Amino acid sequence: MNSQDSRSLNATNKQVLPRAFYQTDAVTLSRALIGKVLVSRTEEGVAKGIIVEAEAYMGHADAAAHSFRASPSGRTSIMYSEGGYAYIYLIYGMHNCFNITANSADKPEAVLIRALEPLDGIALMQKRRGMQALKPLCNGPGKLCAALDISRARYGADLCGNEIWLEETALPPFDIAASKRINIDYAGEATDYLWRFTMVGSPYLSRK
Repeated sequence: MNSQDSRSLNATNKQVLPRAFYQTDAVTLSRALIGKVLVSRTEEGVAKGIIVEAEAYMGHADAAAHSFRASPSGRTSIMYSEGGYAYIYLIYGMHNCFNITANSADKPEAVLIRALEPLDGIALMQKRRGMQALKPLCNGPGKLCAALDISRARYGADLCGNEIWLEETALPPFDIAASKRINIDYAGEATDYLWRFTMVGSPYLSRK
């Protein structure tokens, strides 16, 4: 049995994460998300991946956050809901990024999911990405959105619903590392915050 088969077997006893899981600050949530399973259901089928990399964005207290100076309207409006909704935006005019809203309605925080370890529905993800290799299949925010078919049409999806959700699963013990977030050179002192969390030793990270 290979490691991927073992991962799938460990994920069979799934437990969908409740709303309360998301109702904490984004840094706490970002760390807690490592090792959880992200699930996307479309008409084509279900695709799943283990979250191995995530970044916290702390709203009005974080110059790197989209909601740093934003009002409760426009593209950040869903961030002003309670935690547990999908905040999806476009970068470089071509790549979608999937974020999970955190905390309470008056605290517009979110967690960017940066990389997944492919788990189930792998053939479907390979078809969508036009590749067979597993390591680069979901090792970036745009890549995982393409693999799981998470587009801006799914903006605001309730992660306690049946379209996109997260599951608990049993994995062997692992360590989590904290480091600087990626591509936020514009954010002043926030550039140095150690709010990127990764599963130590994972070959599926977007960047070492």
